[in-house]
Amino acid sequence: MPFAFTPALPFRRALRGIALAAAAVALASCSQGAGSYGRLGDAKPHPGVAKAHNLPIQGVDVSRWQGKIDWASVAAAGKQFAFIKATEGGDHIDPRFIENWYGAKEAGLVRSAYHFMFWCRPAADQARWFKQNVPNDPGAMPPVLDVEWNGESKKCPYKVDRAEALRMIRTMLHEMERHTGKRPIIYTDITFHNEILEGELLDYPHWIRSTAAEPHVRYGDRKWTMWQYTTTGRVPGIKGDVDRNAFYGSEKDWYAFLQNDCDPRHVCSTSRYASN
Repeated sequence: MPFAFTPALPFRRALRGIALAAAAVALASCSQGAGSYGRLGDAKPHPGVAKAHNLPIQGVDVSRWQGKIDWASVAAAGKQFAFIKATEGGDHIDPRFIENWYGAKEAGLVRSAYHFMFWCRPAADQARWFKQNVPNDPGAMPPVLDVEWNGESKKCPYKVDRAEALRMIRTMLHEMERHTGKRPIIYTDITFHNEILEGELLDYPHWIRSTAAEPHVRYGDRKWTMWQYTTTGRVPGIKGDVDRNAFYGSEKDWYAFLQNDCDPRHVCSTSRYASN
């Protein structure tokens, strides 16, 4: 598929490795049927997000709560990417992060590590923790900063004001980009977007949660790159419910995103910290 740009050599090698791994997984799946732990679907499908199921590029996001994952079966079911929880605050690492990080790669999925923001800890501390625990892999997707209110947290259920939240977010985004050489993706939900992010950080790719309506209904004219459209998905290789996600565009858009680390609808400039 032709593009107007030439990807860096390390990334071309990474994509070649992903393609070979995916082919091996597909061959193995021919003798395994639907794979382990059930079939692809949704335990509680919502008609408001039916369009998401038909988008061509599909993936999952996972953490310790999904237990041990059979990544080969996830890949064989057609999932192409995975967001994997890595860190939270300044002192917590998901106990299955390393297992999932390398398991997904071995199965041929492109993956991204995400950090869950904790509003009662300085952003600089959280950035150091992320950099300490997340490998800088040139073949990975850009990292994700997960920003939402922690209302159910026993340690920190509080909100900070808009100016302080944006200051912390910008600090984290800056440091995550320095660490990986890639402009981070911002994950958010409807409430946090309305209270903090509306009209802000327009040059970053956004991964938005909308499980009962299409994104434009909940987020207005916000350009989104990734859509988390259900929390009750079922995917071979994963026991029980799992969040399912879709990329906004075509396969051509997807490969452009992977090679440039930037939503192709944005004005994409080379990261100041690019490692390729």
